[in-house]
Amino acid sequence: MIERLESDDGESLEGWIDTLKFGADGLIPAVIQESVTGQVLMVGYMNRQSIEMTLREGRTCFWSRSRQRLWTKGETSGHFQKVRAVFCDCDRDCLLIEVDQTGEACHLGRKSCFFTQLWGSADAAGTGFSLDKLYETVEDRKASQPEGSYTAKLIRSGQDRVLKKVAEEAGEVMLASKNDDREEIIREMADLWFHSIVVLAYHDIPPQAILDELADRHSNARKAESLCTERKEGPGY
Repeated sequence: MIERLESDDGESLEGWIDTLKFGADGLIPAVIQESVTGQVLMVGYMNRQSIEMTLREGRTCFWSRSRQRLWTKGETSGHFQKVRAVFCDCDRDCLLIEVDQTGEACHLGRKSCFFTQLWGSADAAGTGFSLDKLYETVEDRKASQPEGSYTAKLIRSGQDRVLKKVAEEAGEVMLASKNDDREEIIREMADLWFHSIVVLAYHDIPPQAILDELADRHSNARKAESLCTERKEGPGY
């Protein structure tokens, strides 16, 4: 839920929206970006009402040009976008919205709608390796079960074997830490992270769900700290 509805120069929400340059159809494009990674997830279109709903509800709401109605992202899939910040460009004819994405943003089951590369290097396209890509690979191995795949064989061996590997790798991390061996810690932590991703894939839980949980804990902790500060400064303390 967004509480601050004023821009830096003190404009009210209504006044701020009045400064935006909508197209002849009453719409303005909105680029949706993941707040943690900076990854561009999708582009949608908003009208005045959908912007107001986005700010009021704290979830992205768009105007569907095909269905000619308002729609909240995730209303059918459950893959909601929790709004962290809203920006406009220098010409005020485009919005940039930072969100915490639950699940996938693309209706084709991809994290981002921008997965088709037309030109340039992989690094330039921002398609470098990530936990999300690792998860997608593990999910693919789980579904396709290619011959010779360690991941497919591990998942096929059952939940007990998958969990045993996590316990084994956690022990290896502990030993590496006790040995104070940086390279060994990195290698063993990589093994632990990989097998932890396998556990998530076993239950069809994307890594973003874990980040969402950590983000909620961080937010709640900050609220609690703020509350404690207010109480200390209040009467009787």
